Amino acid sequence: MGADDKAKNMAEDLGGKVKEAAGEVTGDRDLAAEGKADQSKADLKQAGEKVKDAFRG
Repeated sequence: MGADDKAKNMAEDLGGKVKEAAGEVTGDRDLAAEGKADQSKADLKQAGEKVKDAFRG
């Protein structure tokens, strides 16, 4: 996995966690759900990068 991709995925995951926490604190369910979605998207991207790395060997 490229360092840039890994950093972007981690940043997206962290941003999602911040959104989720902010949504929970303020009672904004939409923001919390958006944060969870961002985290899921980052996880999927990381999994895709790991698959690519496995085939590159």
